[in-house]
Amino acid sequence: MNIMDFNVKKLAADAGTFLSRAVQFTEEKLGQAEKTELDAHLENLLSKAECTKIWTEKIMKQTEVLLQPNPNARIEEFVYEKLDRKAPSRINNPELLGQYMIDAGTEFGPGTAYGNALIKCGETQKRIGTADRELIQTSALNFLTPLRNFIEGDYKTISKERKLLQNKRLDLDAAKTRLKKAKAAETRASQLNSARLEGDNIMIWAEEVTKSEQELRITQSEFDRQAEITRLLLEGISSTHAHHLRCLNDFVEAQMTYYAQCYQYMLDLQKQLGRCFPSNYHCNNNQTSVAPMPSASSNVIGSSALTSTSGLVIASPSNLVDLKECSGSRKARVLYDYDAANSSELSLLADEVITVFSVVGMDSDWLMGERGNQKGRVPITYLELLN
Repeated sequence: MNIMDFNVKKLAADAGTFLSRAVQFTEEKLGQAEKTELDAHLENLLSKAECTKIWTEKIMKQTEVLLQPNPNARIEEFVYEKLDRKAPSRINNPELLGQYMIDAGTEFGPGTAYGNALIKCGETQKRIGTADRELIQTSALNFLTPLRNFIEGDYKTISKERKLLQNKRLDLDAAKTRLKKAKAAETRASQLNSARLEGDNIMIWAEEVTKSEQELRITQSEFDRQAEITRLLLEGISSTHAHHLRCLNDFVEAQMTYYAQCYQYMLDLQKQLGRCFPSNYHCNNNQTSVAPMPSASSNVIGSSALTSTSGLVIASPSNLVDLKECSGSRKARVLYDYDAANSSELSLLADEVITVFSVVGMDSDWLMGERGNQKGRVPITYLELLN
C-alpha cells in the first residue's frame, strides 16, 4: 500500500510539474509571462550544433546516393543494418556490363576484332566494378560511419540535454512567476490590516513568499547546473568538426585512388584497343595516344580524312601512303588541334606547318614530327602532306 501511495504521489507531482511547464510555455507564447534568455555564448553553441546536425545529415544522405544510386539497394542495406545482419553480395553495374561484354565477345568469337575488343572492354569494366566496390567500402567505413555516429550518438545526447535545459528553464520561470504573484498578494494583504482576517492573510502570504523564494533558489541552481552540462557538450562540436575534417580527407583520398585506378584501367584498355582496330579506322575522340583522331565537334574535314555516318573516320589511303613512303623529311599541314598524351608525342595546333619524317619500326599510324627544336610522335591522320 505504501508503494502504491508513493507511486500515486510521484505521478501527481509529475503531472503538476508538466502542467506548470505547459502553462508557463503557453503564457510565454502569448506574451503574458517573462522568459529567461540563455547567454549569448550558449545560444551560439546551440545554433552551431543545430547547423552541424542539418548539414551532416544532408552530406551523409547525398554521399550514400553518390555511392549507391539505386534507392532499392539503399533501402535493403538499411534494413540489413538495422537487423544487424550482413547484406548479401550484389554484382554492381560495371561488373554486370563487363560480364555482358565478355559473354557477347565470346559468342562473336575472340578471334574477330569486335569480339576481341568486347572481351577486353568487359575485363576492364569488371576491374572498374571491383574498384567501385572498394570505394564504397572505404568511404562507408572512414566517412559515412563517423557522420552517422554523430547523428545517432553525440547529437542525440545533445538533444536530450537541450530538452532537459528547456524544462529547467520553464521550471525556473514558473517559480519566478509564482514568487512575483505571492509578493503582489502579500503587498495587497498588508494594505488591508484593519481586521484579524486580513492579519492572518498577511502571515499566509508571507509564508507563501518564503516558500516561493526557496523554490526559486532550487530551480535556479538546477537550471545553472543543466546549462553548464549542456554547454560542455556543445563545446565538443569543435572537436567533432576536427574529426569530420579528417574523415573528409580520407574520403577524398579514397575517391582519388578510385579515379586514378579507373584512369589507368581505361588507358591500358585504350592501348589494347588500338591494336585491335584496323589501321585505317580510328575513334572520333581527341584523348587517345594509340589511335587519336580529331574531336567530333570539328566541322572542318581535311582532304586526308572522310567521315562516315557511324562516327568513324576513314583516312584517305593515297595521302597516308604518300606520308609513310616519303623519303627524307617533308612539310605537312596540321588539320586539327592535338594534345600530346605523353612526353614522346608532340602537341599540334590546327593550320600550323611542321616537318615530318618516318622512322623505321614506328607504328603505321604515327610519324615523327619536328617544329623548331621540338620533336615527337604525331598522329598521321591529323596531317595533310604539302607539295
